[in-house]
Order: sequence, then structure tokens, then C-alpha cells
Amino acid sequence: MAQNRGAAGGSQAPSNRAPEYSIIVPTYNERENVAVLMWMIDRAMQEAGAGYEVVFVDDASPDGTADAVRELIRAFGTHRVRLITRAGKLGLGSAYGSGLAHASGEWIILMDADLSHHPKHLPAFIAKQRATGADVVSGTRYQLGGGVAGWNLVRKLTSRGANILASFILGARTSDLTGAYRLYRRDALAKLLAATKSRGYAFQMEVIVRAQYSGLRIEEVPIVFVDRLYGQSKLGVGEYVQFVKGLLRLLVGL
Repeated sequence: MAQNRGAAGGSQAPSNRAPEYSIIVPTYNERENVAVLMWMIDRAMQEAGAGYEVVFVDDASPDGTADAVRELIRAFGTHRVRLITRAGKLGLGSAYGSGLAHASGEWIILMDADLSHHPKHLPAFIAKQRATGADVVSGTRYQLGGGVAGWNLVRKLTSRGANILASFILGARTSDLTGAYRLYRRDALAKLLAATKSRGYAFQMEVIVRAQYSGLRIEEVPIVFVDRLYGQSKLGVGEYVQFVKGLLRLLVGL
């Protein structure tokens, strides 16, 4: 069965060559989403004609997410799917760091596991980087062709307002500072992660602002962000408080 699934999913035979792209996906209670996500990633990366692996970093999910990923390893093979398990919820930045330490690719794609980051946009990320030589390609909800599906008006206004405020205060040129769907040159991401101090909602903002201040070339592609279909959102009041704290810290620390 595993061999048939691998063939149906288009996964080529294992190769000694390292994949060009490593897709790092932090997970916590995403058992219902990981199989669908992996299937869509495989289709998108075939379309892009890009060699890849997916590195799932699971923070001891009590719902059995790690077991679901192990099933994917049996179906797609160890050359396509990797699982990093951690003792508990240790933060998004450290999850990316753990994934990066185990990733093989020279290009790193960061995306969420809850299907809010649709894999259909992956070919556009890759094409934009290849066409421009960018160090970072960031998905944006706030350019023509981008948007958000499934949010109420209050949440849309809150997110957009946070981005406008942060852009004005920090002089940022990226339109979507809080988005988490991005492609990075591996060495650039390693340096950015080492320098970033924020946690939670402010983390993505600090990473992309530091990338700009470091002189890295940043390009954007429009994406449609889709609110999660299964599970519960991890965004709460505490995340917005952390965002404000992170914004103030960046204002005085950059």
C-alpha cells in the first residue's frame, strides 16, 4: 500500500541527492490536517518541478499528530517526510530552529499545518525566487490577488491595523508583516532565527523586519489565507499583547 501511495502521490524513488526545498511544518493537535496537507504539498511541488521534503516538528500533541505523521512516512517514504518530536510546546521560533537543524534543503519554506496556508501557492513562491534571486519570498494577504477567507470583519480589521501600525512605526516595506507563509534562503533564515527575540504573534514581524534591516532581498507573492477548517485557533488576546510588546521592543532594539 505504501508503494502504491508513493506512486500515486508522484513521489520519485529515493535519491542520494539532498532535496532543494525543505518545508518545515510545526504542529500541535493537527492530526486531522496533516494527511490532507501532505497530499496537497506533493501535488503542488510536482507542479513546480521541485525536489522537496516535509519536516514536521511536533510539540507532544496529545491528539496523536505524531502517529499520523508516522503513517505519512510509511506512505511517502523517509526521503519525503520527516518527524521531529519535542517534549512540549516550546515556541514557534524554536520549532523552526529544530526543523532547520534536521532539514536538508538549501531553501526553506515555512508554513502552518492547519491548511490556512494553501500549498497551491508554493509554485508561485518558487517561481518568484527563481525569477528575482530573492533571499526571502513572503506570502501577503494585502496585495492584489491576496486576501483572507473565513474571518469576521473585526479580525480582518485587527490584522490589517496591526500591519499598518507596525509598518509605519518600523519603516517596513513588506506589506504583510505578521504572515507566516514564507520561503527563505537557508543561511539567511539561520541568521534571522538566531537574532530574533520575539515570541507568538510578533515573531514573524521581527523576522521579516530584521531581514529588511539586514539588506536581504525580499519579494512578495499574493496568497489567500483560509481560516482553519479543523481544530481550534491558537490566536488569542495574549498573542495581541505579545505583538504590541514585540513591536515596542523592535522600535528600540533595531
